Amino acid sequence: MASEWKYRGRIFNLAEIESIRRLIAANPEASRWALSRKLCDAWNWKQANGALRDMVCRGLLLLLERAGEIELPPVRRHPPGKQARPQPVIPDDRPVCGRLSELGPLTIEQVRRTPQEALFNGLVEQYHYLGYEQPVGDVTFCYTSSNI
Repeated sequence: MASEWKYRGRIFNLAEIESIRRLIAANPEASRWALSRKLCDAWNWKQANGALRDMVCRGLLLLLERAGEIELPPVRRHPPGKQARPQPVIPDDRPVCGRLSELGPLTIEQVRRTPQEALFNGLVEQYHYLGYEQPVGDVTFCYTSSNI
């Protein structure tokens, strides 16, 4: 166990590490986000603009946890772009035969933020050679035909 830790130019001694342990013990239901904000408040750890140094504090907490100095609560939320992979989909893979004009009108529907988004994401994950990545912007579409 180290007697002090240096993170982002600041040195943290054993008394400060112990205060972090006490904070975690006193708030067993708190998330990592809530703990970092409480710690910033307790230490008056703020940026030049007055905002809490929340992200820097979370980095410190993660460093200390990885070093075995503290035990953080489990992760509750994943940051954007780190969502779980879409579930595999079993599509209706019966062949569609005939002329396109016989299938009826095709429509293009935006499925972002609709119940069909999970289906679309699962199909892309399963069948696209690059797999699924969260797109930037609202450009998730699904092609459908009323006669299929």
